[in-house]
Amino acid sequence: MSTGSRNTWEAWARFVPPLACVSTREPCPDPMATATRLARAGLAGQYVVYEADGGVWHFAAGSDVSVTADTGGITARAAGRTWTSRTDGRPLAAFAGALSALRDEDDEGSRGEQNAGGSHFYGWAAFELAHLLHADPASAGDRPLLHAMVPSVEVTLGGDSTVVRAVDEAWARKVADLLAEPAAGQPSARDEPVREGTEGIIAAGSAAYGRAVARTVGDIRAGLLEKAVVSRKVPLPAERHPDFPATYLAGRRANTPARSYLLDLGGYRAAGFSPETVLEVGDDGRVSTQPLAGTRALGADPAENERRRAELLSDPKEIHEHAVSVRLAWDEMAAVCSPGSVVVEEYMAVRPRGSVQHLASRVTGRLRPDTGPWDAFASLFPAITATGVSKRAALQTLARHEDGPRGLYGGAVFRGSTGGALDAALVLRTLIGTGDEAWLRAGAGVTAQSSPEREIEETCEKLRSVAPHLRFSAD
Repeated sequence: MSTGSRNTWEAWARFVPPLACVSTREPCPDPMATATRLARAGLAGQYVVYEADGGVWHFAAGSDVSVTADTGGITARAAGRTWTSRTDGRPLAAFAGALSALRDEDDEGSRGEQNAGGSHFYGWAAFELAHLLHADPASAGDRPLLHAMVPSVEVTLGGDSTVVRAVDEAWARKVADLLAEPAAGQPSARDEPVREGTEGIIAAGSAAYGRAVARTVGDIRAGLLEKAVVSRKVPLPAERHPDFPATYLAGRRANTPARSYLLDLGGYRAAGFSPETVLEVGDDGRVSTQPLAGTRALGADPAENERRRAELLSDPKEIHEHAVSVRLAWDEMAAVCSPGSVVVEEYMAVRPRGSVQHLASRVTGRLRPDTGPWDAFASLFPAITATGVSKRAALQTLARHEDGPRGLYGGAVFRGSTGGALDAALVLRTLIGTGDEAWLRAGAGVTAQSSPEREIEETCEKLRSVAPHLRFSAD
């Protein structure tokens, strides 16, 4: 999968410095708080905190090296220089081609010994990329669809150690000094929670959303599609300025996500608690996806939670919604995996995710020798549980019934390596900001059995995973 001039990306890759300074320190007692503190320090113009599987947090920061792609073109930056190329309507292929040049540099031995598994990059994919991959290219718009940063410094905070990788000693010292600082003491004013108005925030736009659900049910009953995940945007008051790091820390302590992330990257700010992954690809070519569909609230009463769990497992609408999602996940995995390797390793378990519980399954496979992580991403993106079935028809339905483009919501935040690994979290349960605007967004799977009242209720249940934990700046 490549487009654009290979010579262009090879020239860019030669200006990308390796993380040559590597040091290992004692583990931090609270890696989540440490990663958040590093983010708040303002080390560079762009940063990402990414919580991976197994309770490992990664912090990455940098301003010099990036790749951004939209429908028409791709721009790569390094060492104060810029390289551009056309994408010819295939931004993901161009994006993958640019990043693959980093692997070529690794293979020459310039950085591989310092970075087990290759160099790492962090980025996001906007939901509108889906229109180019599966539906109407004209609906993709002209905004950036993909952005990645190659960091100047990366800190991995695990249970056994803290590993710092940096491009030079100056960056390494900056991080070492921050890690040596004592943990913050008493909470500041900006850390005070929102004690009033949460339900008002959650309810915003629910009436219009109910009408969109009703129209979608009509499309489904007319035979246009099986399912669509219709969402609604909840703008935050313009006079309030969210504190993204404080919101992330408070929200992560109250949530049980599959992945979490905090970022200021490529024009987006986000603090999110993703319930599922779009895909996970290992260096060995093993790939998996984790569709979640079917929802009930999760509260403080164990007996009530168990009652809702039993209801979830026996509700025909929820079971149907989940089953069609797993079926399509299987088909999308089979398109890029070796014959016979695709299996459903887990089916219809119930997973707690903050203020809700979901039906969850996991589909795994082994990539064919002629495919790579970005081919798998192209097949699986966006997650079925953020679009519907079929994807093409669902995307067309969403373009008709939702209030404007989604942007980051329903897209992905990812961490990858030039060694072939790619871990992409589905952007749900997320505070999102760009410019002076900030908002929440939530959706529900609409089928022929849906009622507007229940789907409104489901979006409220999901919004409660984030809204009560919003923190605002004191200024």
